[in-house]
Amino acid sequence: MANHAATILIVLTGILIGLLIIRPSLTTVPGGKILAFIALFILPLAALVLGAAIHLEDAKSTDFCLSCHPMEAYGKSLRIADPTYIPAFHFQNNLIPTGAACYTCHTTYTMFGGVKAKLGGLRHLYIYYFGTVPAKLALYEPFNNRECLHCHAGMRVFEESSPHKEMREQLGANEMSCVTCHNKIHDAQQVDQLKLWKGA
Repeated sequence: MANHAATILIVLTGILIGLLIIRPSLTTVPGGKILAFIALFILPLAALVLGAAIHLEDAKSTDFCLSCHPMEAYGKSLRIADPTYIPAFHFQNNLIPTGAACYTCHTTYTMFGGVKAKLGGLRHLYIYYFGTVPAKLALYEPFNNRECLHCHAGMRVFEESSPHKEMREQLGANEMSCVTCHNKIHDAQQVDQLKLWKGA
């Protein structure tokens, strides 16, 4: 829907600008000046804002994240057949939206979490095109339990199972990391030696 609206805005802008080029005399009357202002400033600005919003929404997709070559192994790791690998287990069992798997777990769920994720993405682009991509990728900061708890807190299987119920306060305060116990994450370095799930 938004893509169609952006296309309509761009086409309408092109038509109006074309009309002004063909008949520049339109700008000599007040209505023509308003039309020129709309065609040259308002519609292009609206198309730019809408296009940016569409792109930012698309940037949440798993396909977008994995389209970058250094991330291919991380995408493969979502298909590791061993259920002890946390990202693979969540992805293969639809415990996270598979179309937004990376964004779901790697965006801080705070007021400006999405903005922070986008700025991090710009940093990735800079490193990819102008820097040196490290052989082993690492998070910029330790993984915060809040990213796990925004789904797991309140789940019966989580709240009533040991040792979660005994550690609930420590986990909530980030005094103990979820990845202390659930430490089989992506293993992108070894993914080619592991058995992969072929899919449904």
